[in-house]
Amino acid sequence: MASKSFFGLVSLIFISLLLAFPSDTTSRNQPVEHQAVDRNTSSQDDRFRIARIRYRGGGDWYNDPSALTNLADFAVRYIPISIDRTYDDVDMGSRDIFQYPFLFMTGHGNIDVNESEAANMRSYLDNGGFLYIDDDYGFDPYVRPVIQKIFPDEDLVELPASYPIYSMVFDFPDGLPKIHEHDGKPPQGFGIFRNGRLVLYYTYESNLADGWAYDVHDNPEHITEKALRMGVNLLVYAFTR
Repeated sequence: MASKSFFGLVSLIFISLLLAFPSDTTSRNQPVEHQAVDRNTSSQDDRFRIARIRYRGGGDWYNDPSALTNLADFAVRYIPISIDRTYDDVDMGSRDIFQYPFLFMTGHGNIDVNESEAANMRSYLDNGGFLYIDDDYGFDPYVRPVIQKIFPDEDLVELPASYPIYSMVFDFPDGLPKIHEHDGKPPQGFGIFRNGRLVLYYTYESNLADGWAYDVHDNPEHITEKALRMGVNLLVYAFTR
């Protein structure tokens, strides 16, 4: 990844992570409204930027627009990493995805991805990027073929509860938390590895993003807290690996 906000601060981030993480359980802040940002006119600083994937096919890639801003707002209170509280929407086939160390994709329905888009995402992931996909119910049968198209020679592997992503900052000894019931099945977190590095993380029957969008979904606060804490683990994993 060539972005200043990606490799330029990696060494500083590792030093920062040696600091003690706060352990207080202060109630979450009010949601931060999503603000569209023009990257060509916004000031260039050293904050990590995150983005949401915009895709074709009719699925609602745009649902729960407050999810990422709420997560970023929560994260800056718990980790010594400078992260922008706004996010951008980027197309899977755009070279702009290379500007972000963390990409998020979700939805409920169909998604169309052509060979060029799949190759672009594969290149991004093979060169240091990280993609988190959240099944927001009904997305699973559509997104699994897309993952297979991006990495035709790789299989999704369920991550054990001992995998570091479940203990980067907050400990989840039982693995991925259950946030939304959906079909009542146990939550599962799957990964795609390239050269020993987790590059894609897919959550099924968990729906972390519903917990992040706490201004939309009326989840109990302890459930919302689990979702936000797991989200912090994802961000730290992406920023430091």
